[in-house]
Amino acid sequence: MHEEESVVELNSKSIFRKLVILILISVTLSIVGYKTVFNLRQAVSSAVFLSIILGTLFFWSFRLSIAFIGLAVLIFTNSLNIPTFVESAALPVILFLVGMMIVVGALRDLGFFTWIVQLIVSMPNISARKFIFTTAIASALLACAVDEVTSIIFISTLIFQVSERLKINPAPYIIICVLSTNVGSAGTMMGNPVGIFIGTRAGLTFEDFIIWAFPTMLISLLLCIFISMIYYKKDLKIFDEKLQDRLSKDLSLVPKIQVPYKQGLVVMIFTILFIASHHQLEKLFNLEKNSILLIAPLICSGLIMFFKRDRARHYVEREVDWWTLLFFMLLFAVAGTLEHTHVTSLMAEKFSRICGSNISILIPLTMIISAIGSAFIDNVIFVAAFCPVIEELSKTVNAFPLWWALLFGACFGGNITMIGSTANIVALGMLEKRSKIHVKFFDWLKIGLITAFATLLLSWIIFAGLKNFMPQKTQEISKTKEASIPHH
Repeated sequence: MHEEESVVELNSKSIFRKLVILILISVTLSIVGYKTVFNLRQAVSSAVFLSIILGTLFFWSFRLSIAFIGLAVLIFTNSLNIPTFVESAALPVILFLVGMMIVVGALRDLGFFTWIVQLIVSMPNISARKFIFTTAIASALLACAVDEVTSIIFISTLIFQVSERLKINPAPYIIICVLSTNVGSAGTMMGNPVGIFIGTRAGLTFEDFIIWAFPTMLISLLLCIFISMIYYKKDLKIFDEKLQDRLSKDLSLVPKIQVPYKQGLVVMIFTILFIASHHQLEKLFNLEKNSILLIAPLICSGLIMFFKRDRARHYVEREVDWWTLLFFMLLFAVAGTLEHTHVTSLMAEKFSRICGSNISILIPLTMIISAIGSAFIDNVIFVAAFCPVIEELSKTVNAFPLWWALLFGACFGGNITMIGSTANIVALGMLEKRSKIHVKFFDWLKIGLITAFATLLLSWIIFAGLKNFMPQKTQEISKTKEASIPHH
């Protein structure tokens, strides 16, 4: 009993110490900012945003409470008002994610993901490389269609089943599929929350993603899988030996079962086609751009809850990750405060002063900054802060390629470290729980850094070659002199 009390006391002391460090860092940097380039409201908004970033690093389980307190500080200091909060909270994006989570829950119920798994293990003439290549491709394409976390959960379950039967270490194959999932999440708006957020801020349509993001993602994915399979060639050799031994005894990899998949397949196809046709429907009904895009998942989820009304409450209460969505909503509002207090204008001004208006420099620089930022903090946090900077830059340069640079940097950069994306954290958590295997930071960093660098370099080369063919998205600069940004 005394030991338990001492452990709780030790944990409390550790949490308190980290909290003090977080407050000291945030307050110190805000004071420095106030004494140099910021006014009071800019310093406060920057300090709160920094606190949320540090909170996700030091207090992952407390990040929502830190965001709540940070929002209160902004309101009390008049750095944020209620209308700006409502405008910046990106409620359409949140509702889009709610709808997609309900659709994913229904697909899980209808056996759609189990059917995908059964298709993979039923491949003819299966081999180690064929299995891993197909699994990695499936994880990336599933991420495009639903989201990266759902994709990696089902693919990891398959890998665990196969690894247990072959008595091999599942870690290399889990890592290959997680790396592929992160790359695949850049292919469409649905793959990653940053996709729908960037799409709504930049006015990009589903078609834009299919034309510009999806082909680049596919080429980068093939490179990522190729590098990963070379890196883990010894593990693949062991996999092949164990696999051939098992198949020679007429034993299957996993139990094959018949899955009633047709309803799930219909739901998946209908949802994707509905979202894909949003631009044409908006023009047909003379609606604002992306309005149908944002409500399409809500319509699909509404139909699902109507036909499966006995499961409707379950989908809303259990399948929707309200904890994460609330955090995103507050995060977007705090990031909007940076824009409201003109901090992002200052950042864009400094960015332009360093880089000029040369798009050939801005593209790789945006990729590098977003990749490094996303490697150590949640990519949604980084993208929420950086979107207003690109919007400011769009007044002087064609921002169209910069939005893609931000997307690929944020998604591909998630491969660099173990904490670079939610999919990484979920997969490694499953690995520790299921197989009692802990992947070391530098073991991940070696393969993660190689694949991230290679895929980012490839996507930069592609966009550098295509930049002259991209549509112009430069905003017209007002002829009247813009109001000066308030400084201290």
